Amino acid sequence: MFTHVMIGSNDLERARNFYDATFAALGGKPGEMDARGRLIYVHEGGRLMITKPIDGKPATAANGGTIGIAAASPDLVLAWHAAGTAHGGTAIESPPRERPNGSFVAYLRDPDGNKLTARSQPMK
Repeated sequence: MFTHVMIGSNDLERARNFYDATFAALGGKPGEMDARGRLIYVHEGGRLMITKPIDGKPATAANGGTIGIAAASPDLVLAWHAAGTAHGGTAIESPPRERPNGSFVAYLRDPDGNKLTARSQPMK
């Protein structure tokens, strides 16, 4: 359904530090900057793009918005959460845990305030 998710940042190097660490924890590669100055992450068919807003105004986080990132296991969710908090992210919601439906989830806000979640499929 989606071709990509694009979010804004007020500091692309700070965003790169955070997202490089969190995607590495999931087995992903560092982001690459394109010719238009956008930071791009490609992993398992998904694409996350981070940019300074084109209207020149400050980037702000969506109120009520959450970006969900797939993780292959609960251990990778925990590694993602640890990498994020060590690289400028803020732990939010409940601590990483198994949900009643069996998925394992963790929540962070990135350095610009965007709400993220990493989750594994329901454990069997």
